[in-house]
Amino acid sequence: MGQILMMQELGRLLCVIGVLVAAVGLFIWKLGGKLPLGRLPGDLSIQRPGVSFYFPITTCILLSILLSLILWLFRR
Repeated sequence: MGQILMMQELGRLLCVIGVLVAAVGLFIWKLGGKLPLGRLPGDLSIQRPGVSFYFPITTCILLSILLSLILWLFRR
């Protein structure tokens, strides 16, 4: 009996996560290129002849904080 309830909770959680991912995807899609993600101050971009390196460190930190906040809210 307890295992069935746990599976139902897992199913609900997966549905909620799926809806959230779809909502975020739709939000980003509708905004198009208007979001500055990936072009924030602090993102590393090095271009030399024949070599190009790009690492969006500030964007990664910002997204990590946002995701941590969302997960914290779900745990409450």
